[in-house]
Amino acid sequence: MQTNEPKILAYMQEHQLDAFFVSSPTNIRYISGFTASDGAQWLLFTKNGKKFFITDLRYTEDAALECPDYEVVIWRLPGKVVANSVQDLLKKENCKNVGFEADDFSYEFFLDFDKFVEAEKVPTYSVVSDMRIVKNAEEIAYQRQACEISCRALEMLLPEIQPGVTEKELAAKLSLYMVMNGADTMPYGNILISGARTSLLHGVPSEKALAYGDFVLMDFGCQVHGYMSDMTRTVVVGKATSEQREVYDLVQKMFDACNKITKAGTVGHDIYQAQMDVLEGTKYKGYEYNNIGHGIGLFVHEGPFNSVTDYTPFPVGHVRTIEPGLYIPGWGGVRIEDQILITEDGFENMTEDFTHDLIEL
Repeated sequence: MQTNEPKILAYMQEHQLDAFFVSSPTNIRYISGFTASDGAQWLLFTKNGKKFFITDLRYTEDAALECPDYEVVIWRLPGKVVANSVQDLLKKENCKNVGFEADDFSYEFFLDFDKFVEAEKVPTYSVVSDMRIVKNAEEIAYQRQACEISCRALEMLLPEIQPGVTEKELAAKLSLYMVMNGADTMPYGNILISGARTSLLHGVPSEKALAYGDFVLMDFGCQVHGYMSDMTRTVVVGKATSEQREVYDLVQKMFDACNKITKAGTVGHDIYQAQMDVLEGTKYKGYEYNNIGHGIGLFVHEGPFNSVTDYTPFPVGHVRTIEPGLYIPGWGGVRIEDQILITEDGFENMTEDFTHDLIEL
């Protein structure tokens, strides 16, 4: 997998930083390619090109194998905290200032950092996450593969969506089918809910058994080399009622309106407004959500967002979702979501292998 250290070194030079400290696990993977992170790893770059991987004894072998160009530093020593190791390295490399990810630090971690690090501390915001907005060819290939796996897994699951089976059972099988089709072995939390519970935007699968006539909403995805897919489909157990079909058809129109304007240079606010134009004058206005899509990569919810407040233009090479929906408390909800790649002439739908039409099972 390609690594992205040159981007950090270029940022340091541009902003006259002697050092840069990376603490976000997602950013650590993006920059170094390290895969075994549990939040107990950090990176430090210095002005002379030195790269340090700060960890404890649990991960020294992993780090040596996956990040051979880094000097591995063990921080977990009696009476020591991570900031002590950072200070020792900064002093050794004669660094007078250090940039750090202020939007990732916990309050406790910052107190240690502020207490023990003597160099000038320069807070930064969204430096690496902004770098992640545009994907390279390798990242896009991994995400395309993750989307294909998700579509195949859903096809495998459909015959098992029947009255009597529980949400938890189906969610577990969906994760299993994705791994069986080649996904990483740690699927992130998938949403699979049914009946009136489908109005819960991020509902957790429960012991509820599916009943005839239920909507079943599945918002799910997997990872390939850490890169994620994300899609949503809503189906009906049995025959849809006229009201269910009315709501589904309206969401489909919202979805189509959003797709129609999506291209390089589009901003999230305009995507949001496209769904609102469809809802205007209907009895369902007010049951929508104000954020109907997001960037996606090594983390499932990256910027920019399809929200009323986001005016960040979509660049070519950006991977994101479009996911309008309607959520009616006590009745249920519908969401349709695709993952797309912004291209020179519009976008590529990465989840087009699975229909948007209402499926009755």
